[in-house]
Amino acid sequence: MIKKLMLAVAALVASTSFAFAQVDVNKADAAALDGVKGVGPSMSKAILDERAKGEFKDWSDLQGRVKGMGDKKAAKLSEAGLVVNGKAKEGAAAKPAAKGDKAAAKPAEAKAAS
Repeated sequence: MIKKLMLAVAALVASTSFAFAQVDVNKADAAALDGVKGVGPSMSKAILDERAKGEFKDWSDLQGRVKGMGDKKAAKLSEAGLVVNGKAKEGAAAKPAAKGDKAAAKPAEAKAAS
């Protein structure tokens, strides 16, 4: 029983690491871009069309060339794993803690108590 439980936990951990794999806009194909949460077929097409004109230098270049990609959208895509030349967007928030993470819950409880 314990072995099965440990195997299930190991499989869950392994699958979550694949879900947050980084996708570089200068190397990814349409399927990889569509796999990033927040990127749909129209945005991936826009990214690929602009990339055909030349690779993206940085996040500001990507945002300037792809219609509909403002600061908030870029930050969310960066959090979801999208990178430009291997770099995440500066100022993008860290991934939120899991609901069951007690260490992250304690500061919130302390704020509520004060």
